[in-house]
Amino acid sequence: MTRFRSFNIQHLSFEIAMRRTLSRTYFNRPTLTVARSLVGKYLIRCIDGREIAGKIIEVEAYVGSEDKACHASKGRTRRTDVMFGPAGIAYVYLIYGMHHCLNVVTEREEFPAAVLIRAIELDGKLIDGPGRLCRAMQIDRSLNRADLTMGESLWFEDRGASVKRGNVGAHPRIGVDYAGVWAKKPWRFRLERDTVLTRAERRKKTKGHRINPVPLVETR
Repeated sequence: MTRFRSFNIQHLSFEIAMRRTLSRTYFNRPTLTVARSLVGKYLIRCIDGREIAGKIIEVEAYVGSEDKACHASKGRTRRTDVMFGPAGIAYVYLIYGMHHCLNVVTEREEFPAAVLIRAIELDGKLIDGPGRLCRAMQIDRSLNRADLTMGESLWFEDRGASVKRGNVGAHPRIGVDYAGVWAKKPWRFRLERDTVLTRAERRKKTKGHRINPVPLVETR
């Protein structure tokens, strides 16, 4: 019994040690690179000292003012001003007057670009759609312009997951038919099946523990 407790403590310590908050340098890279690499990372929300952690399953990239699907394509406004600022900042907006959407700003200042977080796995369940995601994580406009690199109320973590490039599909973005040729850009990245294993999970698997994948079925 004592040895079992010791293993659990060591296992927990290993998982904690593998956590790393994503820095501003991480987001200050080409948007498509950031978007693809965010699949399999974790979105963390801290509310009253309690952490909610969701594994990122799907994202969309919006790249510069030339991208007609990007909000900044219509210029710098009070709404899009945040996109022209430093990388790693939250851009949260409301659609249809009821659904919040979370984006993280990417690339250099004065170049408007961001990644929309579209789906996560939370407590073994797929939360599909940016509005559902924000509702589940209690994200609203009060977090607009929050610094996501500080590890405070909302941030991203690398937990040592390994995602093979072939397991991340590239698809056209959703709901941007108005953007012409830009609507066909394969800038939506989605984990095609749950092959994301943290290093701790891989250790468990090699010890004979079975890990049951969560089926990733799109629910549009």
